[in-house]
Amino acid sequence: MSSGLEARLRPAHEAVAAVTSTAAAAMAVSVPDLLLISPPWHLVLAAGLLGHAAWRGTSARDVLRYRRNLRRLRRFEMSSLQIPWSTDRLYLGKGFRWDQRHTQRLFEARLPTKQALLSQGLPQKAAEWVGLSDPAPVGLGGDPALHGVEPDESDIWMDLSERVGHTLVLGTTRVGKTRLAELLITQDIRRGEVVIVFDPKGDADLLRRIYAEAQRAGRGEAFFMFHLGHPEISARYNPVGSFSRITEVATRIAGQLPSEGQSAAFKEFVWRFVNVMARALVALGRSPNYEEINRHASDIEPLLVDYFEQWLDREPAAEGWREELQRQPIDKKSLDKGLQSRGARAVSLVEYARRRRLYDPIAHALASTLNYEKSHFDKLVASLLPLMEKLTTGRTASLLSPARSAPGDWRPVFDWTTVINVGGIVYVGLDALSDYEVAAAVGNSMFADLTSVAGSLYKFGPGRGLPGQVNSRRIAIHADEFNELIGDEFIPLLNKAGGAGFQVTAYTQTWSDVEARIGSRPKAGQIAGNFNTLVMLRVKEVATAELLTDQLPTVQVTSTVASSSVSDTNDPGEFTDFASRNEDRIATETVRMLEPTYLVQLPKGQAFALLHGGQLHKIRMPLPSAAHDPVMSAGLAEIGAALKARLDGPWLWPAGVSLLRAEPGETGAGDLAEGLEGRDAQQRQL
Repeated sequence: MSSGLEARLRPAHEAVAAVTSTAAAAMAVSVPDLLLISPPWHLVLAAGLLGHAAWRGTSARDVLRYRRNLRRLRRFEMSSLQIPWSTDRLYLGKGFRWDQRHTQRLFEARLPTKQALLSQGLPQKAAEWVGLSDPAPVGLGGDPALHGVEPDESDIWMDLSERVGHTLVLGTTRVGKTRLAELLITQDIRRGEVVIVFDPKGDADLLRRIYAEAQRAGRGEAFFMFHLGHPEISARYNPVGSFSRITEVATRIAGQLPSEGQSAAFKEFVWRFVNVMARALVALGRSPNYEEINRHASDIEPLLVDYFEQWLDREPAAEGWREELQRQPIDKKSLDKGLQSRGARAVSLVEYARRRRLYDPIAHALASTLNYEKSHFDKLVASLLPLMEKLTTGRTASLLSPARSAPGDWRPVFDWTTVINVGGIVYVGLDALSDYEVAAAVGNSMFADLTSVAGSLYKFGPGRGLPGQVNSRRIAIHADEFNELIGDEFIPLLNKAGGAGFQVTAYTQTWSDVEARIGSRPKAGQIAGNFNTLVMLRVKEVATAELLTDQLPTVQVTSTVASSSVSDTNDPGEFTDFASRNEDRIATETVRMLEPTYLVQLPKGQAFALLHGGQLHKIRMPLPSAAHDPVMSAGLAEIGAALKARLDGPWLWPAGVSLLRAEPGETGAGDLAEGLEGRDAQQRQL
């Protein structure tokens, strides 16, 4: 029966045998007479001795190499050009599958009795002399033994079929999350996938890398940049201008408001109010945007007047309504107190429709907002106005509420449907360090929009409304610091969008950040359950580490216990006076396959990963090479200049799809609304 002890961490006794055999072989060749061997048998003996020396020397080298790996990190550099990629697999780095053997080896390496073997000394010098040592990378920290327990590593690949189950990457700051993101994004771009990167911080280096990889892959024309921190070179996007159901507009806006305690009632009122405005805007042929919502939230009457006039003009039963209102003006003094505080034109239109018993669902909903006394109504929607002010103030307004026609404004307007149809690459910089609330509101709206697009793709397939055949594409979404973006909109994107080809990779520092953002441990657990693949770099929180270690089985590790005993006898009839006994006992104990403390001690650029149905792998990612990348842009100004130059002439996509250069309501393809309470669905092209 095997004891389970490999005895890899020990003195290299084989080196003595190898040196002795080599010396004997030299004697056999140089002075065969001394060994009483006559030619040519001395050559046969020398060959045998050299073979033995090679055999024992190889064993000694393996022992020294193993000890060196436990003590010192191995260098692993790779330039962007050297990154491998495949059409059916995803490259993660070098490593091995972790099992009980590696837990056993790490257990042995941390025994106090083994520490002398891991110290610097003659063994290390011998390793350097035989070429087993190379310059070690500096500044990585951590415990090299976590990867050194397996000298024979290989490339680690992940099946792309697993990515639709989504991937969660956890790691504290400055341990390699961004480098891993660059590694994955580079491969996604080269495979021709739709790539959408959410970066709350607005990391300039990550942006430059994405742009460089788009250029290197020949997809520079498909690159979009949306950056709240640099609106002068950013593309424009209407977070509420594209939807499958009209109610999504209200959900995306009201979803940013607090819902605890008494705030829940106000949130529901705001939702209904925004929904009324959105329905009216769509019916009038206008695309909802933040500026429109903000303007009409402060004063609903102009929107009411516009809609009532259009409705009454097309209503057969209201023929001649303008003349009738002139002949018989409405006396406001006879009306309810709420209507008396409103404008004369709005009140006249509402009263005319009521007295003539004319009904329209949107008109009825708009009229109901006038029943509140104006000062009281303003209090009910007070929570909406601060949010809308944040989203419509300063240079941000032109990005989030793009004008239908803006002469001299070269910045394109994009929507997710068109980006997916043309195979675009989008970098979203939210500048959360400058304005966290605006970043969160825009990010959540984008996630809600993407979820809506996923539903359309799932039901109707790609290219809806476009001529010709549009091939389906995988949509790779990378959300850095996703704890700052996550909300109720993110959950359906995880658990329902996989069937539409969406594959989400989310990066964050600790799982407590997610729980704090969500405000509910069960809901945070629901989110964690939607990530089938987990990659964990160095973390500083034990609770986060246990997110991985608690999913692993327990294993048995073996240790030896030295035992010594002696017994004597006073029987004069016995020949022996005493007996002694020395033995090594083998003991086993059950331990976790990984302890949470191991994840706290990981060097930078290294990770544990649960891949392919919970199989544990140890990975080290390639460090960026020092070689200059000729494709890398110097900075944001250079990228902005390139984007502007690209738009100086006509920009035509394959399959006849042209770039969105105006409001999403004017070009592209998609549904703007469906079903307005009994009315036929109003279709507009986005």
